[in-house]
Amino acid sequence: MNNEFDENEKNSHADDEIEQIEKIGSIIPNNAKHLIHCLTIIGQIEGHYVLSSQNKTTKYEHIIPILTAVEQDRTIEGLLIILNTAGGDVEAGLAIAELIAGMKTPTVSLVVGGGHSIGVPLAVSAKKSFIVPSATMTIHPVRMNGLVLGVPQTLHYFDKMQDRIVNFVTSNSNMSEECFRNLLMQTGELVMDMGTVLEGEKAVETGLIDSMGGLSDAIECLYSLIENSEKRYADFSDNS
Repeated sequence: MNNEFDENEKNSHADDEIEQIEKIGSIIPNNAKHLIHCLTIIGQIEGHYVLSSQNKTTKYEHIIPILTAVEQDRTIEGLLIILNTAGGDVEAGLAIAELIAGMKTPTVSLVVGGGHSIGVPLAVSAKKSFIVPSATMTIHPVRMNGLVLGVPQTLHYFDKMQDRIVNFVTSNSNMSEECFRNLLMQTGELVMDMGTVLEGEKAVETGLIDSMGGLSDAIECLYSLIENSEKRYADFSDNS
């Protein structure tokens, strides 16, 4: 009878894990050195407007509660963010990046495939950032869909939005503001567009990303951050 109960409990646990993977791409390892949460940001960042069902999207209303839960849960010791994104909603992406940057939880980001457009602030928002050699990152000026009024106020709004992104990226990476703005305004690299595509090695050379590396490098770095970090949100009883 007990064996049957144990078997049913195992099956239920396995079903819960599968459901968790299908919903948010999340899984909890059973035998790890440190318990870390893996957050995947893929496709386009979906913000205030719902994108086509044919687009692979990351919804910011799903990511924000996950980040809040990870920051509160002291059993989760670190956060690994894996990025392969084409960009998307600027304000939604910047909101997620600001939340990650403000976490006490040790964080490491890993760019695989691409970290384009608003994916750049997301990549540098972690305490340490990695990029695989084959990945690329596209830096380009802010764009807007829909109705655009040809008035000075519109251009001023674009400038303010661009400044927010530039300030965040340069504050959370080793790239200078001058270098970042120069890459934004390049005209000879993208077809009928402005901006720059940085390959993995170049992203590190310019100071945008901290290091080249793969999954094992990112996890090893995160483990090191965990082991050298103070316990966050300690109880008053812990200090007595």
